Amino acid sequence: QVQLVESGGGLVQAGGSLRLSCAASVRTFSSYAMGWFRQAPGKEREFVAAISWSGGNTRYTDSVKGRFTISRDNAKNTVYLQMSGLKPEDTALYYCAADYRGLGAETAESYRYWGQGTQVTVSS
Repeated sequence: QVQLVESGGGLVQAGGSLRLSCAASVRTFSSYAMGWFRQAPGKEREFVAAISWSGGNTRYTDSVKGRFTISRDNAKNTVYLQMSGLKPEDTALYYCAADYRGLGAETAESYRYWGQGTQVTVSS
């Protein structure tokens, strides 16, 4: 069983930055690909970014490329999402997810374990 706890969300003005963290309670964290997804009110959950178990491969949805960076620290069992140049349309509940031996998929169905989410609100 993997437990994921997100933190770092908050209210920020457009153009600002936030860093989300997701701490995993599992001894084999380095065996899991990690993903970030988000869900805005009234919308479907969407892929944001993912990183392979080794950290060697990352991928992003087009709308965040150049603004968001996903990274991981396997020694701390933590994955991060550095967000800059935030826009009001980035407002959503952000979730992290874990996929054992994954390569960093873009589909939510690929991830077995999910956190509870952290709210990001960007004001204009």
